[in-house]
Amino acid sequence: MKIAKAILIDPDRNTGYGIVAIAISMFVFAYSTLFGKAPILLYYAVWLPLVLVDYRRVLGNYLRYYWILPFAVLACLSVFWSQAPGVSARAATQYITHIICVFIAARTISARTLTLGTLCGIILVVLYSLAFGEYQYDPFDGDYSFAGAFDSKNLLGFFCSIGVYFAFACLFVLREGWLWRGVALLCAGLAGFALIVSHSATALITTVAALFVLIALGGVVPFAPPTRKMLAIIGVLLGLAAAVAGLAFGGFDMLLAMFGKNATLTGRTYLWSQGLAAAAQTPLLGVGYQAYWVQGFSDAERLWAEFYIDSRSGFHFHNTYVEVLVELGIVGVVLLALILIRTTAGHLVRFLDNRDDVAARIMLGLMAVLLMRSFVEVDVINPYAVGSFLLYYSAASLSAPRSVVAGRRSKTPRLQAGGAG
Repeated sequence: MKIAKAILIDPDRNTGYGIVAIAISMFVFAYSTLFGKAPILLYYAVWLPLVLVDYRRVLGNYLRYYWILPFAVLACLSVFWSQAPGVSARAATQYITHIICVFIAARTISARTLTLGTLCGIILVVLYSLAFGEYQYDPFDGDYSFAGAFDSKNLLGFFCSIGVYFAFACLFVLREGWLWRGVALLCAGLAGFALIVSHSATALITTVAALFVLIALGGVVPFAPPTRKMLAIIGVLLGLAAAVAGLAFGGFDMLLAMFGKNATLTGRTYLWSQGLAAAAQTPLLGVGYQAYWVQGFSDAERLWAEFYIDSRSGFHFHNTYVEVLVELGIVGVVLLALILIRTTAGHLVRFLDNRDDVAARIMLGLMAVLLMRSFVEVDVINPYAVGSFLLYYSAASLSAPRSVVAGRRSKTPRLQAGGAG
């Protein structure tokens, strides 16, 4: 039996396969550490074979990714100066092959299919955590929080945040039919509940902020491009003014107090200082990709002990830029910042120029989540992680054909009064 290529690689006709592939990917990102190599092989199996179907269409021209790939290439090259070359070589190989899978997804999966597949995947992730998860004691907060089947409540919170965000996008941006509305409501309910009991302040704050971004973008949809651009400038200026005023008048401390946090962000500021001190020793190119948190290295062992990390693994500086500065130096920070800034700016320009570009709206809200979290978490620089998948999908979609990104056009691109999309 011959399978039509379109149901595998055509973004307008491969919705079924795409939803399954995205859902599997989400589950793998969540629990690959629990099940060993098998989930990782399954992740590769749903994406890499698509190259055999039509390699020209699936791979495209990688020269278009000239601004995306340098960070991953630097991670690979860091094996030559890494203080743990074996660790860097293995991790960098995983990272760049992971990115290749994401590029394949960006060229074959529309934003609509990404949304629907993520909803299904997050439902599976949360159900598994609710069924087999547990509470963990946080020695810094002095309280128990639900971490599900994850090593950290913050990671559970991140997946739940993504679930709530895409559920909102499905309901108010894509405006799907009743079946998918039901799926979106189920995802929002499960993820919202798990998000609350996880007590992850970062996830709660970024979720609310991302939904606000979607609502704000929906509010300017009815206007012509020149008006939208003017409103965008005004919105950015007002946002900056509000942020400065909040910091000046204690708004940040009040926000932290609402979530039971203090000015040290439960030890994060100390971690940042330790990271900056380590980075000062190798400022240009760092110690090598993932070559700092290695068992047997004195600084890593000391911080694991200070933060009660008995497993002596799975820890980081809780700041993407500090983590990259330590591992890949100033060069790495610049290359990663280029991806983050250009991706956000690219989707913003698309949205301002085209009111019907629902994909740009979804990607902008998603980038808002990743940007805000980048200052207190490390989501986008690891292989087989939902954060890096979503970042590189958003970035690569700027270089993909417009028809790939959009997929089936939303039935109601205009904003209704009081709606979000």
